[in-house]
Amino acid sequence: MVKLEEAVVARFSSQGLDFEILVDPELAMAFREGKKVEIRNLLAVEKIFKDARKGEVASRDSLLKVFGTEEVEKVVGQILLRGKIQLTTEQRRKMREEKLKQIVSLIARRAINPQTGLPHPPSRVEEAVRMAKVGIDEFKTAEEQLPAVLKAIQSILPLKFEMRKIALKIPPSYAGKVLHAIRGMAEVKKEEWLSDGSLLLLVELPAGLQPEFFDRVNDLTKGEAQIKVV
Repeated sequence: MVKLEEAVVARFSSQGLDFEILVDPELAMAFREGKKVEIRNLLAVEKIFKDARKGEVASRDSLLKVFGTEEVEKVVGQILLRGKIQLTTEQRRKMREEKLKQIVSLIARRAINPQTGLPHPPSRVEEAVRMAKVGIDEFKTAEEQLPAVLKAIQSILPLKFEMRKIALKIPPSYAGKVLHAIRGMAEVKKEEWLSDGSLLLLVELPAGLQPEFFDRVNDLTKGEAQIKVV
């Protein structure tokens, strides 16, 4: 549970009625983005207010009228998803910087420099975004903002989105562990188990992820996996 002095107000208005809750700004935004967050952990006070500053609690009838329930967790979830979260200037700046880093990471991992066939370093991508003076919205997800950011920086930074297909043969002693890890990094197009317990895979992933993917597989198999771009 967040400390009261560190909480901000999240407000939702409907049918002429106002509802407010006191929340941790970062956890509240994480909840809005679909991340798993325990409702009770993001609240400073487990109450639904009519006016949080005055300490006026919302009535049971008003909660039932607007939300169809008086259960705190269900009401809080709706307020966070449908309402507005009041952030300080510093909180907004911090969240925009964090969102920028997420966007930069997506570009660096998914795109390549068509001149070299290699990913751009994150620092170079971030510099291009700042040069293009792209407005980052702290309330939108990195994925939602990616198309606009890419359009803005492509005149500054050469980018190419390319998918790579990679064939792998994993020795029996590593197959199970490696398969689980690979599914978290790439799309498995074909999977075949050989009689000796070895695993053949055909996977597809963004070209920018190839170096990281190779390093991860080699690390998990101590360099014993056979890997080939097809």
